[in-house]
Amino acid sequence: MRFEKFSFGSIRIDGVTHQHDVVIDGGEVRKRKKKPSKKYREDFGHTPLSLEEDIPWKCRHLVIGTGAGALPVMDEVKREAKRREVELLIVPTAEAIKKLKLHPSDTNAILHVTC
Repeated sequence: MRFEKFSFGSIRIDGVTHQHDVVIDGGEVRKRKKKPSKKYREDFGHTPLSLEEDIPWKCRHLVIGTGAGALPVMDEVKREAKRREVELLIVPTAEAIKKLKLHPSDTNAILHVTC
C-alpha cells in the first residue's frame, strides 16, 4: 500500500485520491461510513468514532488517524480494543500514515482527513 499524498480534505492511496475519511481493512480501502456515529455529534462537537461503525477489528494493530487531532474516539472503542487485544494507536493522520508503514501486514486503520 502506497500513501502518496495527504493534505487537508484528501488522501491519495495507491494512485486513488479519496476526499473523505477512509477505512483500511486487510489492505482494502473503503469509505468510512460515519452515519451511525452522527447521533453523538452534539455530545462531542464533532462526529466521533463509535462502536456502531464498521470498525476493522481483525488485526493486531488498529491505527486511528484523527485528522489534525479533532476526531474524538469514544471510550467504548478503546475498551473494545483492549477486550479484543488489539493494540490501538490514536494519533493525528499524518503520524498515523507513518505508523501504518511499520506494520502494514497486520495493521488496519481509520483515517480522518479533515479537522
